[in-house]
Amino acid sequence: MVLPASDLPARVRIYEVGARDGLQNEKGAVPTEVKAEFIRRLAEAGLTTIEATSFVHPKWVPQLADAEELFPRVRELAGVELPVLVPNQRGLDRALALGAERIAVFASATESFAKANLNRTVDESLAVFEPVTRQAKDAGARVRGYVSMCFGDPWEGAVPLHQVARVCTALRNMGCDELSLGDTIGVATPGHVQELLNLLNEEGVPTNEIGVHFHDTYGQALANTYAALEHGVTTIDASAGGLGGCPYAKSATGNLATEDLVWMLHGLGIETGVDLGRLTATSVWMAAHLDRPSPSRTVRALSHKDQ
Repeated sequence: MVLPASDLPARVRIYEVGARDGLQNEKGAVPTEVKAEFIRRLAEAGLTTIEATSFVHPKWVPQLADAEELFPRVRELAGVELPVLVPNQRGLDRALALGAERIAVFASATESFAKANLNRTVDESLAVFEPVTRQAKDAGARVRGYVSMCFGDPWEGAVPLHQVARVCTALRNMGCDELSLGDTIGVATPGHVQELLNLLNEEGVPTNEIGVHFHDTYGQALANTYAALEHGVTTIDASAGGLGGCPYAKSATGNLATEDLVWMLHGLGIETGVDLGRLTATSVWMAAHLDRPSPSRTVRALSHKDQ
């Protein structure tokens, strides 16, 4: 039953991260053709923003070592934006050489995670991203700035809101068109989400430039998403089948499952453009390739009904 809520957005853009963030922590190598087919099937299910891969050095994320081979296979998908993550200038050069038009950079709100993930301090990482962002913008690309550890850090504990706002403001000032607030280890709760969004608005970051990226470690991802929707956020990151984790934060579990998100949004009368049946079938297909069931509750429920 669809029961719209008048105080929520009419439409949400789902920023699908399954092909990159979802697969990056898989121990077994996923064949390039399987990744390409995964992206094609996600597009056929109606997703129009699908983060394809990362141009990171293979030493750090071996699963994404095939970026140069994968991206050309999906680059021409009609009506689909295919952002790619770049860690530095070299990564950007590789991405632009293949025609990437959507770029993402990855900063941290905490020093501990910046050291673990980027091998730099927060300020050093921002200094690296400034020329990268500028060059990407000069090339006509749109740039997203990921901010990880916005709500909690496994080494530092709770993260002060002003600390997150400082990094967000720095990324916006260097030219990022959009910010993604990451609850990397899944410790956020709805009130915390609302307070951070309020502070960012006070600091001059408009809501229409903010996306949210929740992990479901404590089962709060949908509740946190609802809090963001109430605030007016219309870009929600999610991963098909709930795939994902973080190789540098062992307590980070799977991302918010795209199917679980779509089930909630459609029940609220919020448009997504996504065909839930086709999306679920895609996640079942990928789960078979990974040789394990999908962690998404919606995938499990709908798959069980079809049996």
